[in-house]
Amino acid sequence: MKIVVTAGPTREPIDPVRFISNRSSGKMGYAIAEAALDAGHQVTLITGPAAIAPPSSARVIRITTSDELHDAVHEHVHDCDVLVMCAAVSDYKPVRIATQKLEKQRGEFSLQLTPTRDILASLPLDDRNYFVVAFAAETHDVAASAQQKLIAKNCDVIIANDVSKSDSGMESDDNEVTIFSRIDQPRHVERASKKIIAREILKIVFALREKSLTKKT
Repeated sequence: MKIVVTAGPTREPIDPVRFISNRSSGKMGYAIAEAALDAGHQVTLITGPAAIAPPSSARVIRITTSDELHDAVHEHVHDCDVLVMCAAVSDYKPVRIATQKLEKQRGEFSLQLTPTRDILASLPLDDRNYFVVAFAAETHDVAASAQQKLIAKNCDVIIANDVSKSDSGMESDDNEVTIFSRIDQPRHVERASKKIIAREILKIVFALREKSLTKKT
């Protein structure tokens, strides 16, 4: 199969030296890409800035901003069987980007922000031939929020992880997730290394995709 995986953070520039971003390391997305390659699939990895090396056999598309990620996903998604949206996309970006470094001032500083584009919501529904898997990083009401996003964002699967814990999730080598789908009961994957979690995620996702295709026929 052809699989597109997004990974890492996005960076939204404020001026030539500052940006808005998040704590995503890219480790979970890279682990999923590696697990898919090990299983014999073709992988396109669309990655934001990360301090780790991507799997050597993946086709790597490097992006920085949420707009670049939006465009890259729309360019490559039509030629895939499964889309795994693991990237941590900035929710907001500056309304204006300063062309020169903003100098420090004595008083308070206000930065006007505007929402970034919702990439999942922007994917077309007509003639969608690919299976959509998204991640939801939550700090509270994990199950309720994930199930709401599953429907609102037109996903086939939502993988929720609690990022309030200091020993798993963002920046950690470990993770613990719950997988929600439209056609089956939630599946919990206990805490383990992200490489192990990635393999378990793909097993479940591929089984859900086959089940979904069977229902359509």
